[in-house]
Amino acid sequence: MARYPLSLPSQLKQDAETLADSQGISLNQFVLWAVAEKVGDLRSQISDPAFPRIAYRRGTSGHPKPVLRGTNLRVQTIVTASTHWEMSPIQIAEEYNISPSLVEEALMFYQAHRAEIDAAIATEETLEPADV
Repeated sequence: MARYPLSLPSQLKQDAETLADSQGISLNQFVLWAVAEKVGDLRSQISDPAFPRIAYRRGTSGHPKPVLRGTNLRVQTIVTASTHWEMSPIQIAEEYNISPSLVEEALMFYQAHRAEIDAAIATEETLEPADV
């Protein structure tokens, strides 16, 4: 991994530290996620402008996955919590320490991109080991 010294305005650094802390991650990890999201958006040009708080990030498979911007939380996780675990948006927000409006945006994104998200969920389910 390459090192890169970074100078941030004081207020921006404080805001980033606060947000990183609320996510339970280091400032370094927060900056890495932010840069990865932005690079992913610019390279893929697949983000949906109707959903500004949803970004695409390439996972280990190399395939872009929609995530809640500023977090490492996949949209499909929110969908699974809602549809399979029957959690309400408020319960999901509390469980993942995010705003209810972000949960709602993720669920609206799902409605607009249902085939993509359903395919990702189905693929992941086939990879899960069967209960013994």
